[in-house]
Amino acid sequence: MSEETAKRLAMKHKPQGLTENIKVAKLGGHAAKVARDDIEKNLGENVVTKNNRLNYEYKDEKLIDSK
Repeated sequence: MSEETAKRLAMKHKPQGLTENIKVAKLGGHAAKVARDDIEKNLGENVVTKNNRLNYEYKDEKLIDSK
């Protein structure tokens, strides 16, 4: 949600330079936080838990055999 919000804010405000882009990214993150807080308040439970996280397995590239 934060990425889509930031993208749309950037399209609307057309930020120039790193400082302005950081502001837009923070606005996108803030919008997502507000939405998450509201959802959690209405549900009465957390929506982000250990049970719904993604399990990534990173492999060291040096260990991959390139035959």
